[in-house]
Amino acid sequence: MAGLDPGRSKCGLVLAEPGTAQVLQAAILPPDQALALLADWRQGQGLREVVLGDGTGSTTWPEPLRRQGLEPRVVEEHGTTLAARTRYWELRHTPSWRQLLPRGMRLPPRDIDDVVAQLLVERWLGRSLSRCSEAVLRQWPGPAGPRSGRAP
Repeated sequence: MAGLDPGRSKCGLVLAEPGTAQVLQAAILPPDQALALLADWRQGQGLREVVLGDGTGSTTWPEPLRRQGLEPRVVEEHGTTLAARTRYWELRHTPSWRQLLPRGMRLPPRDIDDVVAQLLVERWLGRSLSRCSEAVLRQWPGPAGPRSGRAP
């Protein structure tokens, strides 16, 4: 199962294994590359379902997903961006000076669209997912690229 937080200039994505409650891969990509990565996950990982939020950015995605052989699942996305700020720090395993700040002042040092995508999958499944390594917290495309099967 994948999560997709669609945007005009960038999209957050996660590939999750519901059986183990793990996020296997994460990415933040432009929309055209996001669709290509979802197609890769369909071929290489057997992806069949994509969870996306019900915001305005999601209205154009169901048809392209269906053309790729993917089934869109829509969930309420209200509040996910603010929730992702908090969740970022929960997923991060290494201490940071930012954790000394009050929660309302903690801003992640990078885009968190992939964390939003993770929250959308969690809402669909009704349970939390963990990330198998901190490397998954990094953005793609990196030096290794999304086809390599490993996060940079």
